[in-house]
Amino acid sequence: MARPARRPGNLPAEAASFIGRRRELAEIRKKLAEARLVSLTGPGGVGKTRLAIRAAGDLGRGFRDGAWLVELAEVTDPALVSHAVMAALDLRDQAAAGPQALLRDYLRDKELLLVADNCEQLLGAAGQVISGLMKAAPGVRVIATSREPLTVPGEYVVPVPPLELPASGAAEPLAQLRQNEAVMLFTQRAAAATGTFELTAANQAAVAGLCRRLDGLPLAIELAAVRIRVLTAEQILDRLADRFGLLTGGTRAALPRHQTLRTTLEWSHDLLSASERAVLRRCCAFAGRFTLDDVESVCTAEDVPATQALDVLSSLVSKSLVNKEETRALACYRLHETMREFARLKLAEAGEVEALELRCAGYYRARCGQSAMEGRYRLLEWLGWADLEMDNIRAVLQHCLARGDVACGLDLAASLGWYWITRATTEGMRWLDEFLARDGGDPQARGWAYFILGFLAVLKADPVAARPPLHAAVAAARQTDQRELLTEALAMAANAENLAGDRGAARRLIEEAHAATEGLAYPPGPVAVLQARALNGFYEADLGAVRAAATEGARRSRESGDLYALQMMLLNLGSAALLAGNLGEAEPLLAEGLRIARQTDDRVAQFHLVGVLGCRAARSGQARLAARLLGAADTARTGAGANVIPFLVPALARAAETAAAALGTIRFEAEFDAGQRLSRDAALALALGELKPEPKPEPVLEPLAPREADVARLVADGLTNKQIGVRLFISERTVDSHVRSILNKLGFSSRAQIAAWMAADG
Repeated sequence: MARPARRPGNLPAEAASFIGRRRELAEIRKKLAEARLVSLTGPGGVGKTRLAIRAAGDLGRGFRDGAWLVELAEVTDPALVSHAVMAALDLRDQAAAGPQALLRDYLRDKELLLVADNCEQLLGAAGQVISGLMKAAPGVRVIATSREPLTVPGEYVVPVPPLELPASGAAEPLAQLRQNEAVMLFTQRAAAATGTFELTAANQAAVAGLCRRLDGLPLAIELAAVRIRVLTAEQILDRLADRFGLLTGGTRAALPRHQTLRTTLEWSHDLLSASERAVLRRCCAFAGRFTLDDVESVCTAEDVPATQALDVLSSLVSKSLVNKEETRALACYRLHETMREFARLKLAEAGEVEALELRCAGYYRARCGQSAMEGRYRLLEWLGWADLEMDNIRAVLQHCLARGDVACGLDLAASLGWYWITRATTEGMRWLDEFLARDGGDPQARGWAYFILGFLAVLKADPVAARPPLHAAVAAARQTDQRELLTEALAMAANAENLAGDRGAARRLIEEAHAATEGLAYPPGPVAVLQARALNGFYEADLGAVRAAATEGARRSRESGDLYALQMMLLNLGSAALLAGNLGEAEPLLAEGLRIARQTDDRVAQFHLVGVLGCRAARSGQARLAARLLGAADTARTGAGANVIPFLVPALARAAETAAAALGTIRFEAEFDAGQRLSRDAALALALGELKPEPKPEPVLEPLAPREADVARLVADGLTNKQIGVRLFISERTVDSHVRSILNKLGFSSRAQIAAWMAADG
């Protein structure tokens, strides 16, 4: 049985503790119909995030391209707001386009809902990015959460109050109290903590009093509810009342809500053991998700041995002070942003801020440095770790800049080369530029940093930006006698010269790089030279040279387990076979390269490989498959901000012309559009022959009336509404009505789809 298409988006499952909020949900729905930006504002702990996610889950069904969550709580650098939006939309900063240009290009024709969560520490940058995207993309709507408005034009502000409180004074009937939002949340969380808790006539007064005492703040209520494991509701209320009494001089006057939350956090903190307090405050070192290994390395010391980390972390999770989530079958942890702020205060009180920053920096410097070379040969494992830890690594890089620790920053930024190459080209260049602009650091580390910077500029097809750092890398390599660096820098400089059109310089640099590999036991060196030779062969239209270099490069890469180089060599070989007309030889090479690119999640390689497989389909008479693959490649190109490799431009253009001639313009456009709308997984499966295109578009849900069939046939012939009206002797307005009815009945959204359906159904 065919499964329905997954609704696009990345919203998490609705939080189990989401309660009520009917008034607020109705207000958001109303405001979003009137404006393109709705900001949910209020203090920490009132549940803005959950409300926004619930609202987006309800409203996202009305957006063709779904609803997407942009998490900004872990972003502290304003320059990274655009990167966070790209990550949320599953786009990739990996090639020519910068993040903002890539976003504008990608979103221009999209209809989607963005949830920008926790904007408060980035108000200016978040407001600027959101405003720019809404100007470029008329179909984008935004729900933002923040402690204060973004103050951008067209913003509607919806203040988020705490949960509805039970009435004071006379006791409410039990059935009525069970419908109260704050009481429902307490009951739900207490039941989850114990498995047995129920709201009864015996405890209803204490539960209602607790919810009122905690001002209906969801986070405060949850922290109190988990204590039901060891205390009764009456005991929790008594102890909290004592704590509040100390702050108010014994009066029963209400505290400001932020003080209510702080007091509840203090109360929960005071009930912890010394080990639990130490680990909790040290967990604020992590800007994003973290693992047990991270805690054992960064948060333990003489007072908390690493052997106790698991038990302490488990206890903090059970008390709702640390959140647990699963990523790729690995248990990860995260602090709620309010809890992270509280932990920072406790860290400062303990006088551990500087020591913890240094320990954290040393840990990530060692982890990344150790894997800098190994990562090339364990790429899948290393990229998985880097994807998980990147928010924490960014925080360390920022601390290095703030402290002026150029040595640590350079080591860290340079050792992340494979992450920048396959995930974040523009961001990598920015960090490397920042540190290389300052004096300091080991000369060898500076040489490798210059090389990575030049490599990234080549990936962005910018030879002007690539030449200076690559020349600096060559000079540093000669000065420090690093032949490994010299070989790679010369080979990459040859690629930059070919991009710039200087074939003579490219050939000279390739020969210098080859000479530097003589007697060198360094596998990446010869592979880099072979890749430069293969690319040079394409530029010089010497397919024999391409095949010779790429065949040897593929052999060496396969033997050493260098997946990145292997996928490039397979692309070279498959493209050369295609250009030579050897279609049978091209297909298995391109398919193997694409399977590797799917594993490494290298979007630029995926784009090129899918596009070349589309060219092969066109040349082998599979016009419909070719049109879909070319459409899918276009979407992949936009999502990665990539440029077409110059020597493939003519091949792609000929493939489109061939497929359009075979299908007809209208049907080609319909199939191309269908390919553009494929998910990335479906596009890769189609290119690899794992997913066959449907024999025809979606099945007819209702039969067309005779007049509608007439209109559909004329639409397929390319006639306008006015021309159809003249042909059928009906008004243009009537034709428009028929067209809209046809689209509704067939479940389509464009005239091109009608044409493709008519062609497929005869």
